[in-house]
Order: sequence, then C-alpha cells, then structure tokens
Amino acid sequence: MTAALERPTIDVTEALARASRFPRLRYMGSKYRLLPHLAEVFAAVGGTTAADPFSGSGVVSYLLKCQGYEVTSSDYLNFPTVIARATTANSDVTLGDAEIDAVCGPAADDRDFIRTTFDGLYFTEDDRTFLDSAWSNIDRLPAGQRDLAISALVLSAARRQPRGVFTFTDATRYTDGRRDLKLSLREHFRERIAEYNAVVFDNGRTSQAVCGEVFDVAPGPYDLVYLDPPYAPPADDNDYIKRYHFLEGLSRYWQDATIMHDTKTKKLAKRFTPFAYKRTIEDALLRTFEHFADSGTIVLSYSSNAVPAADRIIELLGKVKSSVEVRAVDHRYSFGTHVTAARRSVQEYIFIGRDE
Repeated sequence: MTAALERPTIDVTEALARASRFPRLRYMGSKYRLLPHLAEVFAAVGGTTAADPFSGSGVVSYLLKCQGYEVTSSDYLNFPTVIARATTANSDVTLGDAEIDAVCGPAADDRDFIRTTFDGLYFTEDDRTFLDSAWSNIDRLPAGQRDLAISALVLSAARRQPRGVFTFTDATRYTDGRRDLKLSLREHFRERIAEYNAVVFDNGRTSQAVCGEVFDVAPGPYDLVYLDPPYAPPADDNDYIKRYHFLEGLSRYWQDATIMHDTKTKKLAKRFTPFAYKRTIEDALLRTFEHFADSGTIVLSYSSNAVPAADRIIELLGKVKSSVEVRAVDHRYSFGTHVTAARRSVQEYIFIGRDE
C-alpha cells in the first residue's frame, strides 16, 4: 500500500471535458461511453499513482491523466501502446506544420510493402501508396513525434475502414456515404494529427506507456489499478489480433511481424492470451488480482455477457481484497460501425476491491 492517498485536485467535470476530446478509435470493448462512471470511481479512490495494464483505445489511461494521476499504461499489442505514449505519457511534444507537410509530402524512399502486400485489400492503391510514403517520412522523425504520427496514421486507417475492423476483404457492401469513407488517407491524416496535437498536455506528473503482458508490468504498489481485460465469451474466443491485425502491423510497419499469407485478409499470427477463453479466464483474473494485491484499490470492468459471472468475480477479487463493491451500468455494445450494426444491451460491471 502506498504511504499517502492524496486525492487528485482536478474536478471530475473538468477532467471529463478534457477526456471527451480524446481521438476516438473504434475499438472492441472501448470505454468511451463509460467515462463518467469511471471518473466518479477514480475520484473517490484518490491517490496519485495509477496503472492501466489493458490500455486498449487509450482513453481510460488518458482520463486518469486528466484526473491528476501519474499513470503506468500498458498493453500486449503495440498500437495501443503507441497511442498511450503519444497521449498519456507525452506532456509537450506535438507535430508542427512542417513535420505534417513532410509526412504528407513526397516519399523519402522507394518502399512499397503496403501497396504490394495488401494489393486489392482495404484501401485504394493511392491510399496504400500514401501509407508507404508516410512511413518513409515518419521513420525520420524523433521518437515523440513518431508516436504522434503513427497514432494518427492508425486512427486514419481505422476511420477509413467501414467497420473499423479488418476481418473482411470486400468493403463496398458496407459503404454508406459517411464522410470518413470519402476522405483519402492523406486527408484523414491531417485531421487526425490535429486531434492528437490538441490533447497533448502536462498534468505535472511523469507517466509512462510500455508494451507487454499484464504480468510484465511492475506490481507497484499503486494507489489505483484499473483492469479492463478482454471479456471471455461463453463460446468461441475474443481475438483482437484477428480484428485489428492491420493496425497492429501498421503501427510498426510489420517489423518482426508474421503475416499469414495464405489468409485472404493477410492476418498476423494469433497471439494467445488467457483472458480470451472461458477455460482459462478465471485463473488469469485471479493471477492478475494477486499480481496487484499490494496496491490500494483494484477497479475491474467486466460485462454481463461474458464469463465468469459477477458472483464468481466477487469471489476471486475477494481473495486479495477484503471489501468488494459492484456497480452495474446499463450499456449497449455495437458490433461494427455501419448504420445497420447489431447492438446488444448488457450490463457493464465495475468491481471495486479495496482493503478496509
């Protein structure tokens, strides 16, 4: 347990107003709509240090920063880590007009990996050529500016893809006239980098973002640990690589990536995570709780349409924390981003484990 639990002095309304400007990435399980509920919980916990080891879209790490925390953010995928470095860990670096023009300008070399590897997939040839060209210039930027530029490139690709995922090859059937689908990736990049530049600020603390499994994160202790692992469905699995493989590859220009060339969508090799399967989720949750047992408060987001059920999670969290509170929030998940996307009403549980 940390010695002092000083409350962040940032007003919740002010923090939410700032966090609401965070560039929105369509991401499975994203917590954008739950920010008001999470902000109230975080403000009540208080303290100065927080960990978010399943950072995903990056918006909760950023909310914690907005509420005055020193944040340790991490994810096992690279592109969420880059986004967190560009926003949560970044206090003062932005991209100026000259750098933006350079990224959008002539190619710095003759690379054509994206244009040729993904020929006929996802984007037009001009868009794919732009991604190669942009990366040739991004490679020449300093580290902090690289993170911002890559984040904007990732968000551009996600916005340009009709459903925000990369699990199908024919995008024409999902084209519905949205502005995002009409803009070129070059036009997207200029708009998205402006959004990322706008959220850079210094909260007076030093945060960090690292790429790795949750058990690789230093156990703290932290005043607050926020956990938002993949939700294990009752059937099948919950595979983020399958849905976002292109964004993951794009975030590092496919360096050290294993592309499955025999697949139509040119997927990356699947990475096992015990949080995605009902047969391994309980052990994974318990080990995670034990990993952060010495921290002050553990806050877990989980869904009512996943396993295990709420009473079992209470039992598991209760093994490391003497008091477990549960708040249920009505929530609607959208499957896909097109106008006819199916939506399912569920309850989002917020478990709050602390020592009394």
